Amino acid sequence: MKCVWRYIPLLLVLTLFVVQPFMAQTPPKSAAVQKLERQRKSILESIERVNQLLKKASTDAKSSLQQLQLLESQIRSREKIIQTLEAEIKVTESQIVEFQVRIAELEEQFAKRQKSYVSSIRAMQRRTKTEDQLLFILSAEDFAQGLRRARYLAEYATWQKKEGEKLRALREELDREKANLEAQKEQKEVLLTSRKEEQANLENDRSKSRAKVKELRGQEKELQQELKRQRAQAAALNKQIEQQIAREIAAAEEAARKQKGQTGKATRQAATKGGYAMTEAELKLSSNFAENRGKLPAPISGYYTVIAPFGIYSPEGLRNVRVNNSGIDIQGAQGAEARAVFDGVVTKIFVVEGYDNSVIVRHGNYLTVYSNLTTVYVKTGDKVSTGQALGKLYSDPALGGATKLHFQLWKERTKLDPQLWIR
Repeated sequence: MKCVWRYIPLLLVLTLFVVQPFMAQTPPKSAAVQKLERQRKSILESIERVNQLLKKASTDAKSSLQQLQLLESQIRSREKIIQTLEAEIKVTESQIVEFQVRIAELEEQFAKRQKSYVSSIRAMQRRTKTEDQLLFILSAEDFAQGLRRARYLAEYATWQKKEGEKLRALREELDREKANLEAQKEQKEVLLTSRKEEQANLENDRSKSRAKVKELRGQEKELQQELKRQRAQAAALNKQIEQQIAREIAAAEEAARKQKGQTGKATRQAATKGGYAMTEAELKLSSNFAENRGKLPAPISGYYTVIAPFGIYSPEGLRNVRVNNSGIDIQGAQGAEARAVFDGVVTKIFVVEGYDNSVIVRHGNYLTVYSNLTTVYVKTGDKVSTGQALGKLYSDPALGGATKLHFQLWKERTKLDPQLWIR
């Protein structure tokens, strides 16, 4: 019986720190994972909106071409989702490795501390050679030694309690990390499943795009006529913009000459030869605009999808069809408004067939152009601020009332890709 009682402390240690259960909580997601999840959610919402537009679209050549553009934007969105999922999987795998390393370290620490703790209990038992601590104290040779033994037992009990608490905390931390590891493994499985589903969705969208291309090939004559009409309208728009830029450059040069004639020096300066001669305020505005490359807000209110990129391209599957876009075309919601991407001055408002009203805003030697407005809220000479509404966009009944903004960005006489400037 004495032998059994002797090992009760050791059995308690093993039971308390090895068998004790731990109620794990789901670990918080890292900032990187949360950011990727928000991106994925935003893209999925955009895809759903495009799906709704496609369901409402009519079947003539113009609408079919717009549907193809929507499908292509849908495919690009699907590809972005898969890329985002790949990034999430990569982050999750990295976290799994981190948890595995941490668990190995904690298990090693726990094993060493547990071994040391058990050894100290056994050593104490060997030193006292009795289960009765009172007898251990009373068996001292004198009173002073008895006090030292009592102090030793008290200090040892305090140390033992602290070590036990450390061991318990280490055990709980180890259990938490194991729970985190399992949660990350489950998250990885969810992401792998989502990636598989999105790959299937991507292939489905590509199949729809191929079907739409086949349909357009059957409307080739009507399609070519529609494209010819659109090219003529785009040329007319660009001509108006180029003429306005030339007029503004000439007016700025004339102002600089007059100023020099009156004062002997011109405060207006052009950043490039033959460029727009800017005032000091315009020079600062132009510099600020350039510093915000890639940070400019969207030129449209609400959600949007870029359906036609900048430059020369062929719609997917229509190699004989060439489109030269001087800006980008942005699909928006019904009732959407065009909004200024930066502080500036309205220098021109004009109308071109196929683009309704257009507004030009100058930002130093940069210009932005907003086309397809049915209602204009500003007038020539108005100063506008970043995000200010410029006008209401045309709602296309052929696409269920969806809006489309044609947006251009110029520096002096050179067209730039707006997507490189918008965040």
